Amino acid sequence: MSRNKAKAKVRTAKGRKTSSTRWLQRQLNDPCVEEVKKQGYRSRAAFKMQEIDERLELLKPGMTVVDLGSAPGGWCQIAVEKGCTKIITIDLLEMDEVPGADFVQMDFMDDDAPDHLKGMLSDNGQDGLVDVVMSDIAPNTIGHKQTDHLRIMAVVEAAYHFSCEVLKPEGVFIAKVFQGGAQNTLMAQMKKDFKVIKHIKPKASRKESSEQYLVATGFRGQDDDE
Repeated sequence: MSRNKAKAKVRTAKGRKTSSTRWLQRQLNDPCVEEVKKQGYRSRAAFKMQEIDERLELLKPGMTVVDLGSAPGGWCQIAVEKGCTKIITIDLLEMDEVPGADFVQMDFMDDDAPDHLKGMLSDNGQDGLVDVVMSDIAPNTIGHKQTDHLRIMAVVEAAYHFSCEVLKPEGVFIAKVFQGGAQNTLMAQMKKDFKVIKHIKPKASRKESSEQYLVATGFRGQDDDE
């Protein structure tokens, strides 16, 4: 894409919020969005997972993966490309079928959701154990920094506790976080449960966004006393 290409301008339509107009203008002028369409991915999130995987070599053929907050399907598209043979996905929103992935439309934060996912894994002969749990869930925010941070961390912690129940030894946990990463209490627990913890901000993330990804590798196992 040429850097000299004229930027598209979006007029503020009647009834449209100024923030929505800014978002639409960013979308129209974002070369990453254009490249996503060219390569047949469903969202820029695919490029984020692609970069994380290229840097850390997390996804491998034959792996079992759980994708939390999967819609519209960018992350599980990458998992399929990498040869993962069992991919369980969940999202509150509808998601078009991704060949090679099993999707359930459900809110992961519902009390029944974790057990439902475990049931899907057991039904497929996986003994409920997986190689990777990845979460790109982003809860609705209200613009109040402290409240939004609490909401985000509640989701990350729920995803983390689920991962500790289903991961195989040496398994991987990946989650979207904001505002400087995970809280100290969670980080302290993660360092006990995993061998290596990293924070990564992929190039495909918008520069103005505070999002980054927490990647924990080398799960020590549910019965490890270390």
